[in-house]
Amino acid sequence: MSQTTTKEFGKWRSMLWPVHAFELKKLLPMLLLMFFINFNYTILRDTKDALIVTAPGSGAEALPFIKVWGVLPLAIVFMLVFAKLSNIMSKTKLFYTTISAFLVFFVLFKLVLYPASTFLHPHALAEHLQASLPAGFSGLIAIFRNWTFSLFYIMSELWGSMALSLLFWGFANDTTRVSESKRFYAMFGIGANLAMLPSGQLIKYFAKMGKNVAPGVDGFGLTLNYLTILVVAAGLAVMGIYWWINKNVMTDPRFFDAKDVKKKKEKPKMPLKESFAYLLKSKYLICLAMLVIGYGICIQLVEVTWKSQVKLQFPDNTDYLNFMGMFSQITAGLTLFMMLFVGGNVIRRFGWKTGALVTPVVLLLTGVGFFAFVIFRENLGGLIATLGTTPLMLAVLFGTAQNIASKSSKYSLFDPTKEMAYIPLDQESKVKGKAAIDVVGARFGKAGGALINQGLIVATGGIAFIAPYVAGIMLFVLGGWIVAARLLGKQFTSLTAQREAEAKAEEQAEAATAPAETETAKSPQPTS
Repeated sequence: MSQTTTKEFGKWRSMLWPVHAFELKKLLPMLLLMFFINFNYTILRDTKDALIVTAPGSGAEALPFIKVWGVLPLAIVFMLVFAKLSNIMSKTKLFYTTISAFLVFFVLFKLVLYPASTFLHPHALAEHLQASLPAGFSGLIAIFRNWTFSLFYIMSELWGSMALSLLFWGFANDTTRVSESKRFYAMFGIGANLAMLPSGQLIKYFAKMGKNVAPGVDGFGLTLNYLTILVVAAGLAVMGIYWWINKNVMTDPRFFDAKDVKKKKEKPKMPLKESFAYLLKSKYLICLAMLVIGYGICIQLVEVTWKSQVKLQFPDNTDYLNFMGMFSQITAGLTLFMMLFVGGNVIRRFGWKTGALVTPVVLLLTGVGFFAFVIFRENLGGLIATLGTTPLMLAVLFGTAQNIASKSSKYSLFDPTKEMAYIPLDQESKVKGKAAIDVVGARFGKAGGALINQGLIVATGGIAFIAPYVAGIMLFVLGGWIVAARLLGKQFTSLTAQREAEAKAEEQAEAATAPAETETAKSPQPTS
């Protein structure tokens, strides 16, 4: 093999797999940790949508209401409890406690709440409220009518915030150096999206199993039974892998710096009541929060309109779940391609700012295309007839393509750049700022989009009429997101350079001190 060919091979190898052999001991278990966390998140995300959107007297119009009046308040409660526990529990105990609490709830839901839902849901009172209130409040009534399903939806949403955003990425930020993050963080997402392939397939498999049951048998309940077993098994795997990493990886001097841990422990803890005040005083964290909130608003604005079309096309809960499983698989395939050939290379070659700008630009282009079709599809009757499909099915496909593109760019570029932004911060900002941004900030973003959808639904009388207004608002939010990303890019570059300079100065000081100490030890001591 010629020298040129060898160099080209090495170049492509570094692009596809920028990891040293000795680093696999750290990278592979972290990939598995992400794999099982996102395996559960995919199952829970698709199941919660199927439960709420296809529930009796419900639909996609319930989603904006449940995000505001259900998910957001409990996200705040969870953040407060988590921050309080972080001051009195070790990080390992807090990790195990949080994961265990979620697993206990999902088992309780399958064994108790779902079987008793017919008796627990106040359908008669809901019908009375539906007759008394305007049609725009049907979504709010639906989450009250199906309150156990709503609780499952809330806990499934919080799994994404707590287990994925807070626990995993918090652990990764504590144990990953900046030099490693540039190569590892895009790779961590591979574990997440590999999980969507088998989880999507299993969702489809068990949904079809539930569809083919005998008359009178609750097919969705059967599907839920198998999916709950998978969720519990994956949750136990998460705790087992976390234990192994702490025992075998964090005790390896190649991956663990005792000096850093000592410095972190010496930092004073910020009182809980000052955490939000601290966040608001930091321009850096404000810009980072704007990115998270901007994504939450935009994805919420688009998803509600899209899922309303999916509900019309697939009104049966098992059919809906089967479609969402297919959606998860396709999303995983495209995202893996983005991670292997786009995400990490964009960050390494063009820098943090360019990587952070890709997601809002993708949302801008695909969002404009989706809403343009929804708004003007009545004028495309000839084209639709030529394609041999229906306007509804084509709207579903357009929305699916938009969501796949936006999610793949999020997983491959938005998430890695967001997590990299925390690394140059001091430990207090990482812990308190991250908790506020990732748990509450993300919820505020989705709640903001949900509030917008709520107001438009109540004002216009239904989802079918809100598309033009949603499109205009989304363009405005995307503009603010792009500005915040550009500002944060400048701050990130400056702060990273400052941290690297401080580390270099410290190393030089230690190197200068060491010879002096050696000479002092060698010099003869005076005798009495």
